[in-house]
Amino acid sequence: MKSKIIVISIALLWIHTAIYGQISNAKKDSLYIEQIENQKKPDKVLHAEPLYIDLIRDLGARKGEKEWNLGVGLTDNLDFDSYEALIEYEWAPLDRLGLEVELPFTFYTPNSRNFSRESLPSNRLNSLKLAAQWSFFVNEYIATSMALGYIHEFELSDFKNFGRPLLQGNVYNPFLVVAKRWGSNFHSLIYTGPMIERKFAEAKTNVSYDVNTSFHYMISGTRNFIGVEINKTIDEKNDFHAVLRPQMRVGIADNLMIGIVTGIPLSRNNERLSSFLRLIWEPKH
Repeated sequence: MKSKIIVISIALLWIHTAIYGQISNAKKDSLYIEQIENQKKPDKVLHAEPLYIDLIRDLGARKGEKEWNLGVGLTDNLDFDSYEALIEYEWAPLDRLGLEVELPFTFYTPNSRNFSRESLPSNRLNSLKLAAQWSFFVNEYIATSMALGYIHEFELSDFKNFGRPLLQGNVYNPFLVVAKRWGSNFHSLIYTGPMIERKFAEAKTNVSYDVNTSFHYMISGTRNFIGVEINKTIDEKNDFHAVLRPQMRVGIADNLMIGIVTGIPLSRNNERLSSFLRLIWEPKH
């Protein structure tokens, strides 16, 4: 009887050691990378996605993927605070093609007694945003992906004048994304393109150019990461604006994550610290 117990114990110990060894080795290469890249087709590279200026859909999106995002944020300006909120839905109707619909809101409150409420911007549903993104290059061997995309914003009137008229203008925003993973854990990404705003009541067209860069470290075997996003804008007057956004993403459940972002302006005199939270839910597909 004792010999049987010893044999069974040795067998269980061997099984435990074998399983633990496999998991440990897999973690070195990141369990999640294995899950994303090596088990399904077409090819897809795991990239850390920035949390403030996020992508339309994962690079190399696969048909059937979908995601809901809820975001809330606070920006401390010189004379007033602005609160932002957004709801967005993104999905992939075809392999490597992502689509998105977003409703962004902004609300304002004064933070200075000397600031007149009459000068306070009006609360508003900023726009209806429609977007598409096509990953035209996905290479697992060099862990690199590239995508072209386009965002169109139908700018809406503020709540005080809502519907008079309903539409105030259009914003045209083509963009390019290039992402590279270095080894198993380090990620870099560039998101860049012009933003062209045309208001119906004005003959002038406003043009600016955005260059958003991000760097992240993703913890092996998870989708949790820490990193930084740097949002840079050059307007038509050659004024340069930049905001540094340290951030982290934490998984709450298998299909639920939360992103936490802090904004530190590097060149804006009228904007101070800001914060932003993004709740990310991926329905099963």
